[in-house]
Amino acid sequence: QLQLVESGGGLVQPGGSLRLSCAASRFGLDPYAVGWFRQAPGKDREGVSCITPSGGTTNYADSVKGRFTISRDNARNTVYLQMNSLKPEDTAIYYCAALAFGPCKLGQQERFDYWGQGTQVTVSS
Repeated sequence: QLQLVESGGGLVQPGGSLRLSCAASRFGLDPYAVGWFRQAPGKDREGVSCITPSGGTTNYADSVKGRFTISRDNARNTVYLQMNSLKPEDTAIYYCAALAFGPCKLGQQERFDYWGQGTQVTVSS
């Protein structure tokens, strides 16, 4: 079974940057689309960004467009989320998830097959 581990979270000031990593083990990540999701305290989990297996297509939630960039290195079995110009409202636990079949749609979390444990991102001065 594919295992995913997120890393790179932490405390950052508004306007700062972080890069999250989602590393796969046991099996290669290259056949899977990968999405990043987040859940803020008291809120539902929401989709942030997604990338196809080849990396050729990406999509983003409107709230992060122009600030976040998703990428992948299949040789390293890792997907990244570069987060710039961070805002307090970006504070959340960030999860990565892998999708075996079908299009990568942020509004269809239930279709993702494997999930990591999450990494905390806190944006505060």
